[in-house]
Amino acid sequence: MSHVAAPGGRSLFASKIAYEALQIDSGEESEEEIQEAVPESSNAEEEAKPSKSAIKKAARLARIERKQQQKAQARAEARAAKEASAASSPSALSPQTTQSVLPEVTPPSPPAALASSVEEVASSVPQDTEAVTAVSPVPAPESKPVQPNGTHSTPNGHGNGHPHPEPDPQPEPAVTRLPAVTSTTQAAKEVKLPQPQVVKAKDEPVVPVEEKPSIVPSHSSAPPPPPDEETVKKRQNVLERVVWTFIMIFGFVGLLLLGHVYMIILVMLCQSLVYREVTALFSLKSADSRDASKPDHKGKDPWSKTLNWYFFAVTNYFLYGESIIYYFKHVVFADAQLLPFATNHRMISFTLYIIGFMGFVMSLKKGFLKQQFGLFCWVHMSLLIIVFSSHFIVNNILEGLIWFFVPASLVICNDCFAYIWGKLFGKTPLIKLSPKKTVEGFVGAFGSTVVFGVIWGTIFMQFNYMICPVHDLGTSAFDSIVCKPNPVFVWRTVELWRPLASVVSAVVGGSITTLSYAPYQLHLLTLSVFASLVAPFGGFFASGFKRAFNIKDFGDSIPGHGGMTDRMDCQFLMGVFTYVYYSSLIRENNVTVGGILQTIVSGLTVDEQLELIADLTRYLQKQGIAIPR
Repeated sequence: MSHVAAPGGRSLFASKIAYEALQIDSGEESEEEIQEAVPESSNAEEEAKPSKSAIKKAARLARIERKQQQKAQARAEARAAKEASAASSPSALSPQTTQSVLPEVTPPSPPAALASSVEEVASSVPQDTEAVTAVSPVPAPESKPVQPNGTHSTPNGHGNGHPHPEPDPQPEPAVTRLPAVTSTTQAAKEVKLPQPQVVKAKDEPVVPVEEKPSIVPSHSSAPPPPPDEETVKKRQNVLERVVWTFIMIFGFVGLLLLGHVYMIILVMLCQSLVYREVTALFSLKSADSRDASKPDHKGKDPWSKTLNWYFFAVTNYFLYGESIIYYFKHVVFADAQLLPFATNHRMISFTLYIIGFMGFVMSLKKGFLKQQFGLFCWVHMSLLIIVFSSHFIVNNILEGLIWFFVPASLVICNDCFAYIWGKLFGKTPLIKLSPKKTVEGFVGAFGSTVVFGVIWGTIFMQFNYMICPVHDLGTSAFDSIVCKPNPVFVWRTVELWRPLASVVSAVVGGSITTLSYAPYQLHLLTLSVFASLVAPFGGFFASGFKRAFNIKDFGDSIPGHGGMTDRMDCQFLMGVFTYVYYSSLIRENNVTVGGILQTIVSGLTVDEQLELIADLTRYLQKQGIAIPR
């Protein structure tokens, strides 16, 4: 290595030992290292792909490491800015603080050589290193006269003939730790050489070099750091969630006002999305199985999706056909074209199911047997939980919109109040399947839902549109509907116990001896208790389901809310309970025209039907009722 001599005979570079102290790797690898690296890479390719949990964990660690690197880089930039401002100030040019400053001389100048050598050293620095060790240049002599021709005077009398004493012994080169760099350009920028003053000979006036004002970054006017990507993503997710919440609320209210048929379509749409999301989980599970990993097997057989939706359609035909026949007997049995389907509905449904079953057996194929039978069981369980529950919800709509709207509102209210009370007072975890659920939120939501349910149900029981069973699917909230209300919606009056009446009168400040109530309000207490204590377990069931498959949401059907299953997990359980409770304790089994017509059509022959018509006509004529011809 060639050394460049500075004025006074001192070398601008450190010794070889000091240079080796830099510990800078050249970046080159020997043939042995390359040969050892090859089998490692080949073995890495043969390893199995990491699991999703391992990928998530690695991504989380990468984000933490990236944040730490950003913080370290910010600290390094702040430290470099302080050093640059200190070096550019006039007080920084004192002999004690200018050990790293070299005198400026005419070309070829030692500082230029030093800068080039620094660039060479920086170019050899490998990327992404933690720190770089550099040798600071030797401090310059305090005042070395310079001849007009640019040559330095020496003690031997050369130059202008003014000898100078021998310089002090040269100090050992100082080793400085520089901040980490990621490229050779940044490494070159880390070492800055401020411009010193040029000292002239004694017989000439000293002309200082005009220094350029240093630009020190102002911390007060610096722009704020950009927000983290995760923070921005969370804000966008919250905004999207709020927007779609209002869209769902206004859309639901609009469909409710349009009529029963639109609510039925909404329920069928929701059950279709839930069925798609749940059955897709089996394909996700089977894609990671051993059979699917073999080169001669695919992740699913070609008929799986077709059979899934075939059984879904057949089940809906059977269940909704039963509902239409039951609630619209006066229409179905009076129409000659619909009569064959109504009288043979169950036989037609069973025949369609048998066709699907035979198609499944014929589609069995070696290599897919375990997956096909697993999917067959998965589909039937999904049909039982999803489609049958939706069928009961549709029956609630046909019995009166209040039996669908109020229970669904109670579930939503309980979920909202559980979140509010949990945020305010939640400390005790409720269940491991849902770590965010707390005992305080669960108890607070229970009391809030009971109060809300009684008030909410009392308001809507005053509208015939909400309490009347459906008679015509074309009706809407803008039509005038008249019906005989169910006795549970009729107000009743009960006399209070005299001591209790005295206490109430004293508190209120008036005479109160009776209390008005509707039996529906008592039923609202039962529905509210179920929505608060039992319906949330439908959500816990869904949470365990998602944990079993290591997923966050069932899908992305609703932006910001996940899948439709995430919103309907408690509604299915609440809908089934409402139907069973209503049909067992509240429904009135009265004789209807549709029921009598169904008995006549299905139980009497044509001659018996004609005889019945003649007898009924003769009875009406005796009663003085004119029969139109």
